[in-house]
Amino acid sequence: MNPYLNKLGAMLPLKIIGTQFITHNVKQITLEKPPGFIYRPGQSGHFSVNEEGWVDKIRPFTFTSLNDWPYLELIIKIYKEREGVTNRIGKLHIGEELLLHDVFGSIEYKGPGIFIAGGTGITPFIAIFRALYYSQNLRSIGLIYSNRTIDDIILGQELFKMLGPAYVNVFTRQGVIGFKERKIDRNLLIELIVNFETRFYVCGPKNFTEEISSILIDLGVNPQALII
Repeated sequence: MNPYLNKLGAMLPLKIIGTQFITHNVKQITLEKPPGFIYRPGQSGHFSVNEEGWVDKIRPFTFTSLNDWPYLELIIKIYKEREGVTNRIGKLHIGEELLLHDVFGSIEYKGPGIFIAGGTGITPFIAIFRALYYSQNLRSIGLIYSNRTIDDIILGQELFKMLGPAYVNVFTRQGVIGFKERKIDRNLLIELIVNFETRFYVCGPKNFTEEISSILIDLGVNPQALII
């Protein structure tokens, strides 16, 4: 657990200082950052809405900001069709609060490798890429990012700025000139990846992560080099 939360005890209220939709269903939320609060790129927190009836409805979201930033940032997919936590978060405004219950290890950077993300599975990678980019250590990194359509890409321009040609988009529902319209499968991985004797970072929906991990191991990837 984060030392800051150990000191304060359970539930740390964080005031919202900015919100905006960065895709049609993904919201970027900035929060006040308590002095001395620290976390590692790729880590997540368990959050709830600081309102009656919502405090005990806790969900995990990944920090996409960096430690030296003066605020905390979350990028959250909003499911408007459900009467759940993300729907409620989607309606929050500046001045309202989220509650942070704890900080936990998600995906931790262990060295250069290939990152494979599905949808909002990109969020733990964003903080890792940002940390490496600003420290000028973003080398020998590749990203294969799967979405339904081009409109679902999260921070595509920033990802391209950081990764350049090492960033490959894959679309499953829409043909876009210059991009690949297909599922990330065994054939595509063989086509895109030259060396399977490297680290692989995989994040996305459970079935996506399980399927990609299984294919990679079948292609000879050392399970110890697979970070999911």
